[in-house]
Amino acid sequence: MSKEIVEIMIEGGKASPGPQMGQSFGPLGVNIQDILGEINNQTKDFAGMKVPVTVSVDTETKEFEIEVGTPPVSELIKKELNIKKGSSLPHVEKVGNLAIEQVIKIARMKSSSLLTNSLKASMRSVIGSCVPMGVLVEGMSPVEAGLEVEAGKYDELIKNETTEVDPEKISKLSEQLKTANNELEEERQIILKKVADKEEAPAKTEEDEKEEDK
Repeated sequence: MSKEIVEIMIEGGKASPGPQMGQSFGPLGVNIQDILGEINNQTKDFAGMKVPVTVSVDTETKEFEIEVGTPPVSELIKKELNIKKGSSLPHVEKVGNLAIEQVIKIARMKSSSLLTNSLKASMRSVIGSCVPMGVLVEGMSPVEAGLEVEAGKYDELIKNETTEVDPEKISKLSEQLKTANNELEEERQIILKKVADKEEAPAKTEEDEKEEDK
């Protein structure tokens, strides 16, 4: 028995015919529509997220098996925050604010593929993924949040593997996000004003420089 392994990344429930599918499955002589239908059936719960799929095809009988992996951490973060993409300027614009309970939830989902030996270690990996996305954690930068996890601030929640977030806390997280973006905008405006003032300042003459040297 000879098997061919095909690995693809698709949006949950939306695998469709196209060049990629044709190149991947065409040479194997299988019914592509049957494979796509089964992929969509098994990934429908991941609607709106990119998910890795491995298809094993028996080249003799044309039978196939499908294995669905968990979406990348970034996709799970976007799902939790209900956002479509991360920030294009993560240092000046924040797009979300994760609760530590959501971090625990994502870490549990990805623990088998993160190559870590504890839930806390998996959480640190998830928190690290927030940096390039422009996502805060508990109203803090991911670096600060990681230090608090390491210091044991959330040990009780981690021990109980708490993943539900209180509605009142969700509201608080939203306010923290607004405050953080307002502060970042204020800082940006200050920097822009300094640059503008510097550009508008008259150039120093040779006499001005001599006067400063006295």
